[in-house]
Amino acid sequence: MEQKELNKSNPLNSWKAVLIICATLGLAPFVPEPHIWGKIKWLAGGAVGMKLMDWGDLLFHGFPWVLAIRLGVIELKNRLKIKET
Repeated sequence: MEQKELNKSNPLNSWKAVLIICATLGLAPFVPEPHIWGKIKWLAGGAVGMKLMDWGDLLFHGFPWVLAIRLGVIELKNRLKIKET
């Protein structure tokens, strides 16, 4: 199966845009600690007392990081494919 090339005009396929989104939305609020970091620690502690709003908050602040991981996997696949040929 042949893979399609990424549409570079889409900001979700641009490293610059995804990293800006990660640095702003993914880490906000910054004080006293990044919000996503607090949610991850809460999950690691067993997620005791997490309500639906907290889970939604985790998804909202975690989505930029999912985009970054997705872009990294696509980049790695493309580099490995080029190496094979």
